[in-house]
Amino acid sequence: RAAPAWPDAPRPVTATQLLPERAIAGDEAARRGLREGVFMTLRRAGGELLETMDAFISSGGVLEGTARELYVHPNTVRYRLRRIQEVTGFSPTDPHEAFVLRVGLTIGRLENSPATRRPRS
Repeated sequence: RAAPAWPDAPRPVTATQLLPERAIAGDEAARRGLREGVFMTLRRAGGELLETMDAFISSGGVLEGTARELYVHPNTVRYRLRRIQEVTGFSPTDPHEAFVLRVGLTIGRLENSPATRRPRS
């Protein structure tokens, strides 16, 4: 069901590569996978990785803009982006993997917000 959402995907495409598309299509396992694999992983790894990913997204993926926003050297941003890839398995500099990271952060924030938290069954 999710494969048509990524028309330029390599074929064959794996279920893991389609996590954000599956989550958007309503797949709860994909939502959990993104929340755990992206949001919770970055949160556990330290606030600077989460903060860096947010800044990288808000700067449109521009390394120097991210560095300015965070008041750090561009090499610090490069190091943190490598760490994000190491801990999540997704590269912030690859367009589709950056999409995976962004959707994972969004889902994590939504599901960890008191206003949107769902009761556990």
